[in-house]
Amino acid sequence: MYSICIKELNRFFSNLTGYIAIVLFLLVCGVFLFLLPDSSILNNNYASLSSFFEIAPWVFMFLIPAITMHTLSEEFKTGTFELLKTKPLTAWQIILGKYSAILIVILFVIIPTLLYVFTIKALATQAGIDAGGLAGSYVGLFLLAAVFAAVSLCCSGFTGNTVVAFLISSFFCLILYFGFNALSKLPFFTGGADYYIEMLGMDFHYRSISRGVIDSRDVVYFLSVIFLSLLITVKKISNKK
Repeated sequence: MYSICIKELNRFFSNLTGYIAIVLFLLVCGVFLFLLPDSSILNNNYASLSSFFEIAPWVFMFLIPAITMHTLSEEFKTGTFELLKTKPLTAWQIILGKYSAILIVILFVIIPTLLYVFTIKALATQAGIDAGGLAGSYVGLFLLAAVFAAVSLCCSGFTGNTVVAFLISSFFCLILYFGFNALSKLPFFTGGADYYIEMLGMDFHYRSISRGVIDSRDVVYFLSVIFLSLLITVKKISNKK
């Protein structure tokens, strides 16, 4: 598992793709945080990174599938997956190795955004920033990105075409994040059912954690979606001839 993780990291950072992904994320978020009038933190009357945590999931919704789309689909296309299966590794070790590499890349993407925290702290004139809410938002953002990674890895295991893997991954990430929230707004589900439908979406649990209180129900939700996605991936590659 460790060797697969290192191999995936080397593949990702051996060319400009990995660095472009990190710079692109920081650039897009930076534009929303400092340049666009409606979301700029410079126009707020209080020190907050709420606009960053609102836009980051939407950027991740496309960035993570772009990072992950080659993970399995390219191995199927080039035939290297058959060689990988000859190694003394179980399907779980293969998938967890690849998934661990994706999580490390996500950390490399998120960590530089701590610069925004110091910027906000420097701009604050009185009480400073809400440390509890900020910590919860970062935990929620990482869990959300981890789910996107697991779903994207799963989708990559169903096709040998990287473009198709990207499109399918982005679609399912969109459905899981915003689809249930949009569905709950339909008049047909008013009267109590809308709340439970909204609970099925990641946006509900992400907003809950972002308030600064890490509820075990939210954590269990994220971990359950991750485990289910990885389980489907393992079953898929185990049955692949």
